[in-house]
Amino acid sequence: MMEQTLLTIDGLIIREQQIGDSDKLVTVLSRNNGIITAYASGAKSIKSKRNAATSFLSYSSLTLKKKGDSYRITEASSIEVFFSTGNDIEAFSLAQYFCELAICHAPSDETSETVLRLFLNALYYLSKGKRDIHLIKAVVELKLLSLIGYMPDLVACKKCLKYENELMYFDTTEGTLFCTECTPYETSYALINTTLITAMRHIIYSDFNKLFAFTLPQQAAYALSQITEKYFINKTERNYKTLQFFNSLF
Repeated sequence: MMEQTLLTIDGLIIREQQIGDSDKLVTVLSRNNGIITAYASGAKSIKSKRNAATSFLSYSSLTLKKKGDSYRITEASSIEVFFSTGNDIEAFSLAQYFCELAICHAPSDETSETVLRLFLNALYYLSKGKRDIHLIKAVVELKLLSLIGYMPDLVACKKCLKYENELMYFDTTEGTLFCTECTPYETSYALINTTLITAMRHIIYSDFNKLFAFTLPQQAAYALSQITEKYFINKTERNYKTLQFFNSLF
């Protein structure tokens, strides 16, 4: 007989699928066990104590029964619920994009605490309306790339090592900086000013506790979002359906 073990985890529900009339299959970005897919019998019923805790965008404490490679949720309680993002279609669509990024790029079999922390912080600021929506998007894209091995080099111009110009170019393919004197003509180079350079350096190099501790004017936040998005797509070499929908709203 296959041995069963119990496992208690904290995790964010990043996908929720209905199975039959009363059951769910959920995908969880967990703190210490990466991505886990688990079956929750009876959780679809509004009378179930596990309904809210196993719903999309809920950060929950889950007790799982593991048998072989499969998981079944036996107990669930909500820690934080980000349903308020559903009241704003732009915020909710961005939250969906974040969940797609987690499914595609978060580790599945190793510690993912920092990645989970990034998404939880982003969802908090998004649900509370505490930061420009495009600024939150840019922070997640650039920081996630850094966490999964694609950290850009933003220290100085790649050729002459000049730390800063009023205007510089960011290579959205390689993730490097060039000053205006050293920049060869390339279509992948994005012109950025000191405000955007400072913001990108903050996202990459600051302490995690201070990751969202800055603001940008709306126009600058949108420009930063365009740059980080292009860099993200170039590095991961894929398109995201949820991103296409988010962009269609603007």
